[in-house]
Amino acid sequence: MDVDGILTDGTVTLLSDGTEAKTFSILDGMGLVRCRNAGIVLAWISGRASAATDLRAGELKIPYVVQGRADKLVVLQELAGRLGLSAAEICYMGDDEIDVPALQWAGIGATVSTAMPAAIAAAGYVALRPAGRGAVREVCDHILAVSRVL
Repeated sequence: MDVDGILTDGTVTLLSDGTEAKTFSILDGMGLVRCRNAGIVLAWISGRASAATDLRAGELKIPYVVQGRADKLVVLQELAGRLGLSAAEICYMGDDEIDVPALQWAGIGATVSTAMPAAIAAAGYVALRPAGRGAVREVCDHILAVSRVL
């Protein structure tokens, strides 16, 4: 999944010392932990590099974190190849135009209601909960519910 605008509300606070702050939802974190514990592989792909993203990914033990790459489809396909996954086995969440190719390629493309129109049009699912406030948890809960049925 993308980070800014999905795991956060898209806001980055720049402090006077040059550091940044981001707000992440505990609800989303719990959803990701539950998916990880169920054996679902997790990956974050962000167009911009951020120490705050690295810190949160470390807390949640996200095994694949790729930052500073706008070619998200290429990154997603590289990860899929390394992991032996087909597009049909992947759910990708993104909220902006650079996410559209990945949203279209993945078996399930998901986004948030505050996403850019192109991302909403490309996604097969739009979360009811807002970005950075439980949207990821909502998608995780759906994935977990379906995986129990299979």
